[in-house]
Amino acid sequence: MEREEIKVAVLRIEGTNCEDETVKAFRELGVFCEAVHLKQFYSDMIRDEEQRTFSDYNCIAFPGGFSAGDYVRAGAIFSARLKSVLRRDLEEFIKQEYPVIGICNGFQVLVELGALPGFDEDRPIADKPEMALCINDSSRFECRAALLKHENRGKCVFTRKLEKEVVMFPVAHAEGKVVFPKGMEDEYVDRLVQNDQIVFRYVDPDGNYAGYPWNPNGSIYNIAGICNVTGNVFGLMPHPERAFWYPHEDGKAVFESVVEYLEKL
Repeated sequence: MEREEIKVAVLRIEGTNCEDETVKAFRELGVFCEAVHLKQFYSDMIRDEEQRTFSDYNCIAFPGGFSAGDYVRAGAIFSARLKSVLRRDLEEFIKQEYPVIGICNGFQVLVELGALPGFDEDRPIADKPEMALCINDSSRFECRAALLKHENRGKCVFTRKLEKEVVMFPVAHAEGKVVFPKGMEDEYVDRLVQNDQIVFRYVDPDGNYAGYPWNPNGSIYNIAGICNVTGNVFGLMPHPERAFWYPHEDGKAVFESVVEYLEKL
């Protein structure tokens, strides 16, 4: 696929607020990217020229923000609306190995959808969530630079061009604590490690796994980002789109990696 043929949709609803930065990051690399409201995929009240389908795109991004005001749980309403009318379309999109990324609130949406941890290759969206992103241990909104160790060995299509072992992406969230079913935490972590699904873990300035404030939310195993078992669905709490431009360009590799992946499809 030629770069100018690549098309990316950044999905938004009321409350998302990072779509512009995400769109700009993709456009900076010479691909077509637009922010698209979820209703454009299913509402019969949308004008024909504004209607969209997943088949119009080669990559889907769920941006950060506070979709639907984070009522019920962060990402829950966004995911419920999407799952009720577009589950099959998104599942087919993922099965075709097209990439999907969820950043911060977008990660929360993917978790609520059941698209992450994504252990089942044949069923890319589980019937119910298999993990959760809970309130930070500090019980407060955490907004700061975070240091992340790149753990992935090549499965995740969003980090294959990342050469640095430790990167800096900002975090800005109140519900980012990775939690697995009670009593099954070790099983989940072991499975993620064996499948090469752990992408980023929080570290301190010496590159060591550490607690608060370096782990801003208390996530188990210091997990900051994971991918599904096939590596084309990626969710992370820190914001690579906010570390795209000079002087902090660590996030640029995330977008470069997926664009290069699409060029090879």
